[in-house]
Amino acid sequence: MNHPESSHTESSHTESSHTWQPGERELQNAGIVKLMQALDTPTYEALLRVSIDDPERYWNTVMRECAIAWDEAPQGYVDLSRGPQFPSWFPGGKLNWVNTIYAWAHHPATAQQNAVVAEREDGSVSALTYAELETRVRDFAAGLAQRGLKQGDRIGLLMENGIEATISLLAIVHLGALVVPLFSGFGVDAIVARLSAAEARMVIASTGFSRRTKRVNVEGALRDAWRQLPLVEHVIWKRAEGETAQDARDLDWQDIAAAARGQGTPAVSVTPDTPFMVIYTSGTTGKPKGVVHTHGSFPIKIAHDSLIHFDVHPGDVFCWPADMGWIAGTLVLGCALLRGATLVCYDGAPDYPDWSRMSRIVERHKVTHFGSAPTLIRGMASHEAVALQGDRSTVRLLITAGEGIAPEHFNWFLERFGDGSAPVINYTGGTEASGALLASVPIRPIPPSGFNTVSPGVAADVVDPAGNSVSGEVGELAIRAPFVGMTHSFWRDDERYLETYWQTIPGIWVHGDLALRTPEGNYFMMGRSDDTLKVAGKRLGPAEVEEVVLELADVAEAAAIGVADAEKGQKLVVFVVPKPGAASAHADLEAAVSGHVDKRLGRPFRPGRVHVVEQLPKTRSSKIMRRVIRSVYCGLPPGDLSSLDNPAALDEVRAVAANAAPSA
Repeated sequence: MNHPESSHTESSHTESSHTWQPGERELQNAGIVKLMQALDTPTYEALLRVSIDDPERYWNTVMRECAIAWDEAPQGYVDLSRGPQFPSWFPGGKLNWVNTIYAWAHHPATAQQNAVVAEREDGSVSALTYAELETRVRDFAAGLAQRGLKQGDRIGLLMENGIEATISLLAIVHLGALVVPLFSGFGVDAIVARLSAAEARMVIASTGFSRRTKRVNVEGALRDAWRQLPLVEHVIWKRAEGETAQDARDLDWQDIAAAARGQGTPAVSVTPDTPFMVIYTSGTTGKPKGVVHTHGSFPIKIAHDSLIHFDVHPGDVFCWPADMGWIAGTLVLGCALLRGATLVCYDGAPDYPDWSRMSRIVERHKVTHFGSAPTLIRGMASHEAVALQGDRSTVRLLITAGEGIAPEHFNWFLERFGDGSAPVINYTGGTEASGALLASVPIRPIPPSGFNTVSPGVAADVVDPAGNSVSGEVGELAIRAPFVGMTHSFWRDDERYLETYWQTIPGIWVHGDLALRTPEGNYFMMGRSDDTLKVAGKRLGPAEVEEVVLELADVAEAAAIGVADAEKGQKLVVFVVPKPGAASAHADLEAAVSGHVDKRLGRPFRPGRVHVVEQLPKTRSSKIMRRVIRSVYCGLPPGDLSSLDNPAALDEVRAVAANAAPSA
């Protein structure tokens, strides 16, 4: 399979002067170095081989290095009696993953260290030590048990990030129950769809939260949804001051926390296959998919990634603002608390009261590890003078994830937000994978916007439609063997799970992402498979177009879509958001984008249309919703909009579509 864009990708994705190089700090002290020593593997390449060829030895060593707490040690690595699609990890073992966190409360070096620090938008800060966190979680779990909650029950969680959300999630896990995370921006239909599918008995929710000093009401949508959820017996509300019960079934979060104080029992011991979370992903068609994660898979993968990719050690300070309604919320919590680090939460707007907020958080809490979505990085880069006002000298490692990032913004994050010495770890996996499929390790050079490795233990590959490995050209990201972290299945829907991942190329997990592997062994994400453009028979990933467009000084954001065209099959349509104070008029910017894409990618890829808009539709986690843009632009049903954070952006897309008709 030969793609015309290969000449561009090979010239763009090569070693450059901006490639980060590891220093003595990383080469001597990084967590991956300690793991290599424990495995007696002299090189990173040898560690990778062991992780695939001898996975039992690899994961047993990982679990020792990560101090995973087992009630009963497993008797093996995996049972594949149901086939590779349904692995049973660490058979014979018993655990509850909260016990790995509790262990830090009993370690002299970390018991009185802050486990969670929560900064609210108004500037107030609260904190819990590891010893306090264990007590608070046990008490809240006992309060939930008094209300009849038990192992296997499903409990919705609709809360802003912070101490109460952390306690609530861990208490659900402590009981052996299942958390069903909900995004605070969901409407009634999205809430009903998820809680009814999961057959949730109870919901733990905030009545609302502050965003740029304005109160965002969450309670209204949840109460409207509750009328359609007969199985939900109670909602436990975290209320603002002065708010009172409105329904006889209302419970108060503080009352539950105090109801059984001191009566906590040990965490319920379960098998590794026992689910602790059902998290729903949105799609453009069909019902959301209920991704199931278990005690013996997700947390072990996250502890692993925190050690080897993020180099998190006990005593570090980890801040990666994330919504509890998405997979990142639980992932970030696990990255810090499973490793004995301090988790710094923030529940407000990242640019309030101005763009210095993130760097001020780093300064206030002496953050060592800072993670961000590319959209936030672009925003800070566009307001650099303000965004860099806080002292960031404590930062040892930076993380970017959630969507593709252009080299210029990757380099800005590395060299301007960081000082050039702290690596930027690009990280990609997905809700169904728990953690990384591709990432970087801090002991190898890191190319701008790229990944320097597959995640150890994951047999990731880039393949053509027949499943053959390809290099130097765009292919499907695929995994050739079951891996720790993969979803247990979709909630009560094995058939859809198999159809989604295992039937495109029989026997191989096809992830739905396009990727490029370079001759140097680095990887680059090229967009989603179903966002792929095919112009005049030539295949093109949207990320490749957007990367080129973002080279223009006046462009802040870009989204590329393909729309039906009688001559070419599809033609390229590009949406751009200009930078604040951009010198170009809209017509000039449109012409500049068209000309630049023509020059960089070739005449066949010259956009059929370029539209300048004020904003692009995004999820709360800042992913650009290309499929929604395409559907709205083409006059088709937009599909599931439950994760859309800025509905006004769709009005702009509709407006430019109307003005572009009929030729677009």
